Amino acid sequence: MFKKSIFLISGIILCLCVGCATNPISGEEQLMLISEDQDIAIGREYAPEVEKQLGGRIRDDALQNYIDTVGQKIVRISHRSNWQYHFTAVNHSMVNAMALPGGYIFVTKGMLEKITTEAQLAALLSHEIVHVVARHSSAAMSQQIGMSMLVHGLGLGASGAMPSSEAAYQLTQLALQLIDLRYSREHEREADKFGMDYMVRAGYNPYGAVELMQMLQQQDQVKPIEFLSSHPSPENRILYLTTRARTRYADVSNLKIAKEDYQKNVLDRLPEIEANQP
Repeated sequence: MFKKSIFLISGIILCLCVGCATNPISGEEQLMLISEDQDIAIGREYAPEVEKQLGGRIRDDALQNYIDTVGQKIVRISHRSNWQYHFTAVNHSMVNAMALPGGYIFVTKGMLEKITTEAQLAALLSHEIVHVVARHSSAAMSQQIGMSMLVHGLGLGASGAMPSSEAAYQLTQLALQLIDLRYSREHEREADKFGMDYMVRAGYNPYGAVELMQMLQQQDQVKPIEFLSSHPSPENRILYLTTRARTRYADVSNLKIAKEDYQKNVLDRLPEIEANQP
C-alpha cells in the first residue's frame, strides 16, 4: 500500500512538473520540464564555470567583438531576438562550440583555427542559436542531468558568500555535464537546416554551412572531434545541407562569404594573441 501511494504521488508530481512548450521555429509542441525564465537563470549561473572549464575567455577585445558582431547579426533575425545572447571565444584547443540555455554560446580556439571564412563562422553560430531558440539544451538537460540537480545548483551562490568546497565541486561537476550534453539526431537536423535559413536571412552564403560540415567530418577522420561527439551526426548530413542550399537558395551571388575579413579578424590575430600571453 505504501509503495503504491508513493508511486501515485510521484506520478502526480511528474504530471504537474511536465509542461508543454511550442518550438517557435517548427511550430511543434514539445514536452519541457524547464521554463524560459529557468533557461535564462541556468545560463547565467553556469556560464562562468563553463567558460573556466573551456580554458577561459580569449583576451582580445577585437576578436571577441568580431565574433559577437557576427552572432548578433543572426540573433536579430531569429525567433527569439528579444533574448540577450552572449558569444565568447575560449582558449580550449578542442574543435568545439556549445550553447547554454538562455543564449550563452561558446566557440573554442581549436574551432576558430579550422574555420576559414566568416560565412562558416556564421553557419556555426546559426547552428548554436537554433539550439538556444528551440531550447534543445533544456530538453537534453531534462533527460540527462535532471531538473532537481540544476535547480539545486542555481542556489549555490545565492547568499553572496564564497561557496563551500562541496558546493564549488558540485557546480564544477554540473558545468562539466552541461559541456558534455548530447543532442538527439532530430535536434541536430533541425539546427542544421534552420541554421542555414538563419544565416541566409542574415546575409550569408549557405554553402558556408556545407563547407563547415565538410571540414568537421574531415577533421573527425583524422582524430575524433568533440563537436561531432556532442552533436551526433545524422546520416547524409553534407548531402541534405547541399540539397537544401541548391533547392532553396538558387541565387547566392549577393550573399556574404568574407574570407578576407575572417582572415584579418581571427586567423591573423590568434598567433599574435598566443604570443602575447604571459
